[in-house]
Amino acid sequence: MTSCSDVVEWLTDGAQPASDTREVVAELCDRLVGCGIPIWRFGLFVLTLHPQIMGQAFLWKPGAGVEVRSASFETFETEAFRQSPVRRVIDTRTSLRRKLVEASCPIDFEVTLDLRAQGVTDYLAVPLFFASGGVHGATFATRQPGGFTDAQIAAIKSVIAPLARVAENRLLERTASILLDTYVGNNAGSRILAGQIRRGDTTTIHAAIWLSDMRGFTRLADRLPPQTLVDMLNQYFDCQLPAIAKHGGEVLKFIGDGLLAIFPIPTGAENAREVCLSALAAAHEARAAIAAANPIDGGVRFGLALHVGEVLYGNIGSGNRLDFTCIGPAVNLAARIEKLTSELGRTILASDEFARHCSSQLVPVGEFELRGFGIARAGFGLADEANLTGH
Repeated sequence: MTSCSDVVEWLTDGAQPASDTREVVAELCDRLVGCGIPIWRFGLFVLTLHPQIMGQAFLWKPGAGVEVRSASFETFETEAFRQSPVRRVIDTRTSLRRKLVEASCPIDFEVTLDLRAQGVTDYLAVPLFFASGGVHGATFATRQPGGFTDAQIAAIKSVIAPLARVAENRLLERTASILLDTYVGNNAGSRILAGQIRRGDTTTIHAAIWLSDMRGFTRLADRLPPQTLVDMLNQYFDCQLPAIAKHGGEVLKFIGDGLLAIFPIPTGAENAREVCLSALAAAHEARAAIAAANPIDGGVRFGLALHVGEVLYGNIGSGNRLDFTCIGPAVNLAARIEKLTSELGRTILASDEFARHCSSQLVPVGEFELRGFGIARAGFGLADEANLTGH
């Protein structure tokens, strides 16, 4: 009799030392094969909580490692997925078996036709029930003559429940990381997961600061349908975020139509120059992308302030409702400079502190009184915006 008791015990104990789902799948399949289960292909299919990915498939074959495929929300609406065995077992919450070696076996799924052509003799799809109430799926295929034996099927089914627990735990860890990255940014998310969650738990860091805002948003909001306005905002932010991420920045928050990002600066004067040049390169790319997108008649206009200084980075808020962000005089100064872009009819303005690191790419535009900052402050802009008029 085939037994997978050691595999069940390993899964029950948390599938250590496998650290992620890919490693769990690889180790699980190696252990099952070691128990005498002749698996030729295994698939684990889990739904995810991700803004762009509906689910992931972890596919294993002997000697080929584990392939991870991600499926978009649109994929889950296709006829091919609706008519798949995995969708069937998820919807019906019952197992499905196709013993392809038998002439009478129904070939009612496209995947089973493909598997038979590849020499597969037996195919089993099973639902995985998570404690949260969600249903996911796993599939097992073999090329063993005659297909899986009854004892092998029983052994496979014995690992399903503990596999579901392990898959759910790994998925929860991954989901927490994804959601934190999505809503607070990668660096902030890592700090939160590492335990930096107490109110007032902050760090002083040196950074280039990016603060941008859309021009005339209130006027647009008054005349555009709500969904059109949301779509326009999303497209507007899509023009900025890739450039920020590409050049080492991290978006901390969206403030209506505004965006706050930082480019952390490691210790060292040369590092400050490199980071500021990167932030300026991102600004150029974002400006070009917004100009090319033209999501509404006349295009979207925006103002962007670039500054460099010390900021307090960490948890701020009340009780159990916190925000992981950055504050300080440097952020306030960036906000004042951003307001100045509209008055001067410029897209990008930088502070004197920022311009010192990018002197060859910025030109002085004058000195200005900024509310709350006493003395006049020098401002710097791009030479190609010298003839712009106010918006």
